[in-house]
Amino acid sequence: MSCPYYRFNAGLSNSDQSSSTNQHNMSTMETNEKAREQIFEIVKNQLRDNDPPETKETYDKLENQGFDDFQIKQMIGQCIAIELFDILKFGKPFSKERYIKNLKKLPKDLFD
Repeated sequence: MSCPYYRFNAGLSNSDQSSSTNQHNMSTMETNEKAREQIFEIVKNQLRDNDPPETKETYDKLENQGFDDFQIKQMIGQCIAIELFDILKFGKPFSKERYIKNLKKLPKDLFD
């Protein structure tokens, strides 16, 4: 399963872009990688602490459906990213209810 949040400049050809565009794309990719690492750290902490327990339940459900560790963390990370976006963009408080609701939707794409 692919998560839109983690698609990094797919299909871009270096030969089709100027040097400044390449530098911008590399910077964007590095930023996306750092964001993913931080979100994966949140997932890891939630699994370790079993808080919320729905994260571990979702992990186990997806693992039983044949997804690998990276794919599962991407999907759970997408749920976290939705919350982070609302916090940072709109100043909304974290919604544990919406987060858990989104976890339970997985593996369905949350943006459909």
